[in-house]
Amino acid sequence: MRWDGQRLDGTRADEAGQGSLPGLPGLVRSVRTPEFAGVVFHEVLAKSVLNRVPERSEMPFEWTINPYRGCSHACTYCLHGDTPILMADGTTKPLAEIKVGDRVYGTERRGSYRHYVPTEVLDHWSTTKPAYRVTLADGTQLIASGDHRFLTERGWKHVTGTISGPGRRPHLTVGNKLMGTGQFAAAPKDTADYRRGYLAGVARGDGGAPRAAQAGARVAEYLSGDSGLTLPVDWPRTPTDEWRKGLLAGVFDADGTFAHRILRLPNLGPRALAAVEEALSRFGFQHALEQRRLPMARRCVRVDGGLPEHLRFFHLADPAITTKRTIDGAAIKSPARLDVVAVEPLGLELPLYDITTGTSDFIANGVVSHNCFARHSHTYLDLDAGDDFDNQVVVKLNAPQVLKRQLAAPSWDGSPVAMGTNTDPYQRAEGRYGLMPGIIRALAESGTPFQILTKGTVLSRDIPLLKAVSADVPLGLGVSLALLDRDLQSSVEPGAPSPSARLELIRRITDAGLPCGVFAAPVLPGLTDTVEQLDALLSAIAAAGATGVTVQPLHIRPGMREWFAAWLAREHPVLVPLYRRVYGRGLRAAPGYRAALAARVEPLLRRHGLAGGGFRFPAGSVAEKLVPVQATGPDQLSLL
Repeated sequence: MRWDGQRLDGTRADEAGQGSLPGLPGLVRSVRTPEFAGVVFHEVLAKSVLNRVPERSEMPFEWTINPYRGCSHACTYCLHGDTPILMADGTTKPLAEIKVGDRVYGTERRGSYRHYVPTEVLDHWSTTKPAYRVTLADGTQLIASGDHRFLTERGWKHVTGTISGPGRRPHLTVGNKLMGTGQFAAAPKDTADYRRGYLAGVARGDGGAPRAAQAGARVAEYLSGDSGLTLPVDWPRTPTDEWRKGLLAGVFDADGTFAHRILRLPNLGPRALAAVEEALSRFGFQHALEQRRLPMARRCVRVDGGLPEHLRFFHLADPAITTKRTIDGAAIKSPARLDVVAVEPLGLELPLYDITTGTSDFIANGVVSHNCFARHSHTYLDLDAGDDFDNQVVVKLNAPQVLKRQLAAPSWDGSPVAMGTNTDPYQRAEGRYGLMPGIIRALAESGTPFQILTKGTVLSRDIPLLKAVSADVPLGLGVSLALLDRDLQSSVEPGAPSPSARLELIRRITDAGLPCGVFAAPVLPGLTDTVEQLDALLSAIAAAGATGVTVQPLHIRPGMREWFAAWLAREHPVLVPLYRRVYGRGLRAAPGYRAALAARVEPLLRRHGLAGGGFRFPAGSVAEKLVPVQATGPDQLSLL
């Protein structure tokens, strides 16, 4: 069907399941076509296309241009979703792993208070937006867009806003108190010590058998195979923290109760009582020994501290019986220290996940979070800043004309401009819209140096134009190519052109006499970092005529860590221990790994005539007068 016949409105939009966005500023129309299955293009008339880079950035350019918002390349290592969400069974799950139909906790107002209630997930998606870090007094950190809203003592507030002007809206400031229970505790590790502690807690030292099916299934799992575990288990002289967590979970599953907002661990003999009290004290739980007459001189321990501490107990110990974790109907009143300490821009755009629920809210790492956006099936969409949903690509139809007007302003000083730093300007849709030729001409006519980073082979179309303007203005061209393995490439960046297609792009650029630096990044430890793999990659890049190469290891940006870990565990579980060693709790690979990678790469760069790869940006990727004069060493490429 013809592109121009794909206007989405009325019945056709409903049938497609992907409608127009009536709230999008400057919206002309929304279209879809079989050529781009599953993607909706929202064509807008933009007021501005130049975006200033944050002052603290170390990038060798001050401005960026993004003719598109959204990209179908879908690189796996650039997704977000680690925020733990409170599920309706009392467990937590990373936001990226939530699915439509899951049941989570939301809230509803009853009289003067909101109360926790189970609700269903109706939609789940991601959006690319400038990211902010919200830090609370209890140490909770939340990464969200500026448009996201959290519940405070004074109502719903956006992460960012202004007190006057077009951006005026209620927004978080230092001292605002969020509503909720406080950050969730990390779940225990499934270790041998945890399993021994759990079995000890279930049996309570007397060989008793669990009565509930969930606990029975866990016991059966722990005793199965060649584990070497039997009931009753030996108790350690010096317990570990994982054993203590298992003990608390086992004791709760055996006889523990959680009713009327009171958590009790009853039926404890002297030995179990001493171990339980020691474990609770170890983890900082307030608790009390209840003075009640119980058979056989057994005692009962009550865990105090209200709902925040009860949830911390459940998440820290992770009992098997989820039916005893319910907090249905509990009021949102908490002594947790949820005052806002800081709201900080991260200085970059991140893919951020979100969900829609039946109550229009959910509990994100212990605070009440609003459904900031509705999917395309909803009536109103919060796209006021021009940001797009996954597979909802915003196209700035008038980008060349607007840019030409902006560059002609007396205030424009010809500062360097970069393209491809947020979304790829040469994604497949550029073949249809053809925005880049007009943008290139506008930059060249104004004498503005510019550089382009892309994975897209559509750039081949503009090589003659780029060659022509290179005589008038400094320019740099960069191609991202991190691996040659087609199967792995399809897994981590499923929508991007193949490695062979990108090598041909490099060849065409350099055959035209233009510079082309290659970002051989990110190198994935254990997947693409052997001498043989790097040698093959650099050999192919050199044969294609690249003018420079930068080889950099993966940089796990804030907000991506847990999502990437989930992908790794699913696709390459044997490599999980390696990544724990290389990255630990950090964002960058350990210095030892970086040094080892550099030592591996440097001889290969010399062998293939690609020396100089230690530069932050490879030769040819930055306009000539902007190339750094000093190497930064084996640092990691934050641009990607």
